[in-house]
Amino acid sequence: MAVPVRLVLDTNVWLDWLVFDDAQVAPLRAAQNTGEAAIFIDAACAEELRRVLDYSLRKQVLAPEAQARALAECLKVAQPVPAGETDQRPLPPLPLCRDTDDQKFLELARAARADYLLTKDRALLDLARRKYQDTGFRIMTPAAYLQQSEAKD
Repeated sequence: MAVPVRLVLDTNVWLDWLVFDDAQVAPLRAAQNTGEAAIFIDAACAEELRRVLDYSLRKQVLAPEAQARALAECLKVAQPVPAGETDQRPLPPLPLCRDTDDQKFLELARAARADYLLTKDRALLDLARRKYQDTGFRIMTPAAYLQQSEAKD
């Protein structure tokens, strides 16, 4: 079996997976289920997801039970990356995201040794357009990632 692709999902992609059952993330779910993809999360990103699950999403607030189920599913699917866990090789600095609240996703992608950070966030996608190559991971939308993956098959 091939080595699974290592993914980090931002909060909006998690919401598409856990709350909105977006068809665009179904291939990600399938890849995770078959072991073709490994998805990672850390405490800071899980905490953001927990907070956002309590927001009004598409003009409706999820019931507390639904919020708990969604977060539990995320934590079941994603592999934890403990805070501060990195190997000892020196790494170039990460680019700074203009939205400082999104910096945690870059940090998680690095700590997880991710291949891809999948996001719909404009500030993170702006970094991708600037072609930061030294991060070790690529930043792209789920749709672009899936299109690229299909082209390889």
